[in-house]
Amino acid sequence: MAARLTGLPPRIAADCRVLVLGSMPGDASLQAAQYYAHPRNRFWPVMGALCGFDATLPYERRLQALNAAGVGVWDVIGQCERAGSLDAAIVRGTEVVNPIVDLVHASPALRAIALNGGKAATAFRRHVQPLLASSARGDIACLALPSTSPAHAAMSLPQLQQAWSVLQPYREALNR
Repeated sequence: MAARLTGLPPRIAADCRVLVLGSMPGDASLQAAQYYAHPRNRFWPVMGALCGFDATLPYERRLQALNAAGVGVWDVIGQCERAGSLDAAIVRGTEVVNPIVDLVHASPALRAIALNGGKAATAFRRHVQPLLASSARGDIACLALPSTSPAHAAMSLPQLQQAWSVLQPYREALNR
């Protein structure tokens, strides 16, 4: 039976340049109240390599390092019904989208939105992108990236790191 789930709050600094959006946290993340808490999720190793921090740091220190590198995290879906952890189990029509457009407008340094996996990209295109495109912040790059989830094991860690390296130019501070 599908349970009604509520996601995690955004973890973003005022000078965020890249916002990584997942679909909806899995059970391990919700239970731990931590983004990407499943031990086989490769988000932290990928971001540690990209941003230059130790992916084995305690959770709060990883978040601090991520934010210091100009990267924030959140999810497209704030609430939904789902049985288990898989994105495929989200009951269509039960999704309540997070107020991402409001966050984008409150984040003047934001340059790119990175969508972690297919479900995040699909939900973003359906629920958020039309609103963002019609706003004054339609200039933000939206990048669909391969999922770091353990359910997406088709790519090796080095392949994921290569794919996610497209974020590097957006992550760097602009001094213009």
